[in-house]
Amino acid sequence: MTPHLAAAPPVSVRVRAPGKVNLSLRVGARQDDGYHPLVTIFQAVSLVEEVHAQQVPDGSGISVSVTGTHAERVPTDSSNIVWQAAEALARYAGVAPDVHLDIVKGVPVAGGMAGGSADGAAALLACDALWETGVGRAELMDLAAGLGADVPFGLVGHTAVGTGRGHLLTPAMARGEFHWVFAVRDEGLPTVEVFRVFDDVVGGTPDVELADDTELMQALRAGDAVGLGRALHNDLQRATLEMMPDLARTMSVARDSGALGVIVSGSGPTIAALARSRQHALAIAASWTAADVADAVYCATGPTPGARVVQH
Repeated sequence: MTPHLAAAPPVSVRVRAPGKVNLSLRVGARQDDGYHPLVTIFQAVSLVEEVHAQQVPDGSGISVSVTGTHAERVPTDSSNIVWQAAEALARYAGVAPDVHLDIVKGVPVAGGMAGGSADGAAALLACDALWETGVGRAELMDLAAGLGADVPFGLVGHTAVGTGRGHLLTPAMARGEFHWVFAVRDEGLPTVEVFRVFDDVVGGTPDVELADDTELMQALRAGDAVGLGRALHNDLQRATLEMMPDLARTMSVARDSGALGVIVSGSGPTIAALARSRQHALAIAASWTAADVADAVYCATGPTPGARVVQH
């Protein structure tokens, strides 16, 4: 009888996780704990982060390298979220935190599209597979929430409603495919600063409710891009435009190009425009480039899946 041979543990795991656009972002007044209650509708898009977790000798610890979009702006020490994700998972699973994590960035840095959060989600999934920890999905989601409010959505992807700090997720039905164009700036906007200006300029109401997004949810269920474009909403948009007024010109060029809706993505400064089709998305991108109102332009589609292993 041939003896059973256990499968060798993987020497590397590659995971992709998506960036996002907030179709709606409703922000309540700052609470005593410093957080703002949120009701947001996320959609994952086809701009992705990739994290490659590689086995290293025992006792090597954690190391990080970065390539791709804005790589020079991403730290490679323990302040990087992938480092923190590896430490959190190792601590929870009781394993040694020995891994090299290579990030290939495809989502703009500090652009309101949760590229860093996608990295955190990808690192959790990659290290879980590399170390064969067997941590359940619910536990991974809890660890993700401990890393940042947008990290759980990086695991889930598709379209979802986020409440609390945005980390409590409920899947949302979305029919069909939506075409997006993103105008990116080299200069990012720190989320904490955008919220500070929001507090000063807007303030927010004590309560925020999903009921305000009934039209948007109906458009998603119907696959109605026109209706979705009409219903896009972002309470942080005014604060972002206060901090970077020339973004108004970027939004105006997209509207003049027939965009179905134009919105600041999350805390900005990325501007998201919803197009009728792939060809229309390319036309909006060309208009932005010709008007010189963006440092880079990306076309993408949504919704897309959350973090997934692409090489094991």
